[in-house]
Amino acid sequence: MAPAAPLALVLLLSCVAVAKECTNVPTQLSSHTVRARLQSTPGAEEWRWRELFHDHLNPTDESAWMDLLPLAGSTTAAAAAEEFDWAMLYRTLKGGVGSSAAQAGASPSSSSSFLVEASLHDVRLDPGDEVYGRAQQTNLEYLLLLDVDRLVWSFRRQAGLPAPGAPYGGWEGAVVELRGHFVGHYLSAAAKMWASTHNGTLAGKMSAVVDALHACQQAPANGGTGYLSAFPAEFFDRFEAIQPVWAPYYTIHKIMQGLLDQYTVAGNGKALAMVVAMAGYFGERVRSVIQRHSIERHWTSLNEETGGMNDVLYQLYAITHDQRHLVLAHLFDKPCFLGLLAVQADSLSDFHANTHIPIVVGGQMRYEVTGDPLYKEIATFFMDVVNSSHTYATGGTSVSEFWFDPKRLAETLTTENEESCTTYNMLKVSRHLFRWTKEIAYADYYERALINGVLSIQRGRDPGVMIYMLPQGPGRSKAVSYHGWGTQYDSFWCCYGTGIESFSKLGDSIYFEEKGGKPALYIVQYIPSTFNWRSVGLTVTQQVKPLSSSDQNLQVSLSISAKTNGQYATVNVRIPSWASANGAQATLNDKDLQMASPGTFLSVTKQWGSGGHLTLQLPISLRTEAIKDDRPEYATLQAVLFGPFLLAGLTTGDWDAKAGGAAISEWITPVPASYNSQLVTLTQESGGSTLVLSLLSTAKGTSVTMQPRPEGGGTDAAVHATFRLVTQGQGAPPTGERRPATNGTAATATPASALIEPFDMPGMAVTNNLTLSAEKGPSSLFNVVPGLDGAPGSVSLELAARPGCFLITAGAKANVQVGCGGGTGFSPQAASFARAEPLRRYHPISFAAKGARRGFLLEPLFTLRDEFYTVYFNVGA
Repeated sequence: MAPAAPLALVLLLSCVAVAKECTNVPTQLSSHTVRARLQSTPGAEEWRWRELFHDHLNPTDESAWMDLLPLAGSTTAAAAAEEFDWAMLYRTLKGGVGSSAAQAGASPSSSSSFLVEASLHDVRLDPGDEVYGRAQQTNLEYLLLLDVDRLVWSFRRQAGLPAPGAPYGGWEGAVVELRGHFVGHYLSAAAKMWASTHNGTLAGKMSAVVDALHACQQAPANGGTGYLSAFPAEFFDRFEAIQPVWAPYYTIHKIMQGLLDQYTVAGNGKALAMVVAMAGYFGERVRSVIQRHSIERHWTSLNEETGGMNDVLYQLYAITHDQRHLVLAHLFDKPCFLGLLAVQADSLSDFHANTHIPIVVGGQMRYEVTGDPLYKEIATFFMDVVNSSHTYATGGTSVSEFWFDPKRLAETLTTENEESCTTYNMLKVSRHLFRWTKEIAYADYYERALINGVLSIQRGRDPGVMIYMLPQGPGRSKAVSYHGWGTQYDSFWCCYGTGIESFSKLGDSIYFEEKGGKPALYIVQYIPSTFNWRSVGLTVTQQVKPLSSSDQNLQVSLSISAKTNGQYATVNVRIPSWASANGAQATLNDKDLQMASPGTFLSVTKQWGSGGHLTLQLPISLRTEAIKDDRPEYATLQAVLFGPFLLAGLTTGDWDAKAGGAAISEWITPVPASYNSQLVTLTQESGGSTLVLSLLSTAKGTSVTMQPRPEGGGTDAAVHATFRLVTQGQGAPPTGERRPATNGTAATATPASALIEPFDMPGMAVTNNLTLSAEKGPSSLFNVVPGLDGAPGSVSLELAARPGCFLITAGAKANVQVGCGGGTGFSPQAASFARAEPLRRYHPISFAAKGARRGFLLEPLFTLRDEFYTVYFNVGA
């Protein structure tokens, strides 16, 4: 290892000398100061590293740091000693700018080997794609709904400018201390969405927001200081005094990052000048804290959530090469936390996850702009620890926003799992690591977390309706948690901000370029899209055949064509670790290729002409994955995945599967697409309202009732009002042309006999006594006959074992009963139902699983909206 890493460890270790001195909320100043550590007599080894580092110190960089020197002592000797200690502190902080190129402001030489993400301007998602294309469009619609005046209302009020209209609600409310954070996210999301779509209306909106914020920054109330926020500067007085305040630097990070993205992605030069001015203002504030108090006071204040301040400042330094920006970035690195990772200690438990993941991301940017290898090692170790000990099957992490004990996740399954912001930031961590290493594992992780963690937070096609947490407990629902689904104008949680960003940049991790004399492209995600590979003059079009549970092969088609004469280049396609080698195929222009092994890249190097066509067939199979818990009693608690897709069982709490040690194919089977044609919702009109035949589960058991018709198909009520009529024998459900006999019994023609299978309980059937059973005998058969009311298309359900007896209803929310023709109170209307379109249909990726007491319908978690579900099953039953 280069000398830089041990040097950086000097500072990091000094900040973690006392266990858990690093916290989530600042409380009191520690007696174990960094300066005391450096002022103590160092050992020979420490002095050796200091001397080695001195040879690499950049004087310009050090001079910027020395400007932060606190007030000198009372004597010349004391002042000299203090100046020396201050310089030593910085040299340790700086810890390994490993090359003269990096010191001069250029990127380190190692960065030349990093993969470069394809520009969003050059990637277009397929608008007809029902997954990614639809998610992007839904997000675009939300960004276009938001009003500029309402977004910047609090900024104008703070700046003393006229503020027409009214502010939004939720966390952007006029008195909420975190106000303004979403506006920063909006600027980032709008820049990336505009790059992804070049939507002109959005371009106008985001430019208007930047102009309004610029006016606020220049307003007399801010005195030309560079200050820009939706709240007063007094919040930072409280922050610096270690007094309660809601994360002001968190919001400042979002605003700075949004403006920087407006510059780097959307080309708005005014936005860059605004970020530089903000960095100047906050640099002076940090300098003042250090001079008036100590650097320890500053470190202590970082126990409040500061977002990715280090990250955005390293990005800014890479643009400006201003050493002050580099120094300020170092000062937000939170060494007490990074130090734990530097010594490879899994001490994440009880830390607030989304406070600290962005700090690791900032450390990754430090590695990119300085070449310090310690921060690459920190990120690698962090990713390994989170994945091995703190991650759910979704790829997400955290419970109630915090990390729990490592490999003890079985007790954390609740409604408050996987804060959406943490997934957003973990994707950044894995993306950087993949760019540095080209390791498939990081791309596989990205795929899993993107599908299950990001796509899951959007409520179908509803613009601006997203969730904060992703429940993982048995029988939970995205709609029923502490936050539930948000609203368009009155939520604006932190996860709304990261949510609109995530859906604006769905195209940023599909294609990566390898620069150099031998150009190469890495295709790492299977997302229908087109990439304009400008540097080589090629166009890559990716098509993905919609996946189904019955056809268990992912089929990808890549068309690669040159715009001019043939171009020589290498195309590398990820073969994911979840793919099976058995049956995997690849062809180039209809000629078979030697298939690469799962977990590697398929590489094709050739001179590409106008008709290159590469196809892949990747077998995708079911598997179970144990929860991250090393206690034997939880070994049978497992999730079910289909390739990268996490499957959730539609259930209100039962999680006992009937695996019994059998192969997974023996207890989980595909749901054929043809089953959709057998689905039905049975309705009745009553008092001007539409009622639906439904299953109602309570603590006392399951009953068949009539319930008000639910709105939409993504609800639990819609699930319980959908049945599969499984026809038995030769008969077929009537279409309305046949009529019943006049005595209230069925017509003499042979009726169709059918099982009534609840949508979410495959293999179960409603019995003649209105219970549920897995038995398929006569007691579970009903004759589906023309409706006794004589209405065209209506049907009645006659008990096959008791001819002349039918299911009858007694109004809304009343249990369905059995009534026999000619009996007291028997009404033909009460025994007749209209066959309506099913309120719910099977997703193409649907499976039926055997349970200890009932069957389960398994569907991809990301497709669910308000339904109750379970993601971990006890497979030992």
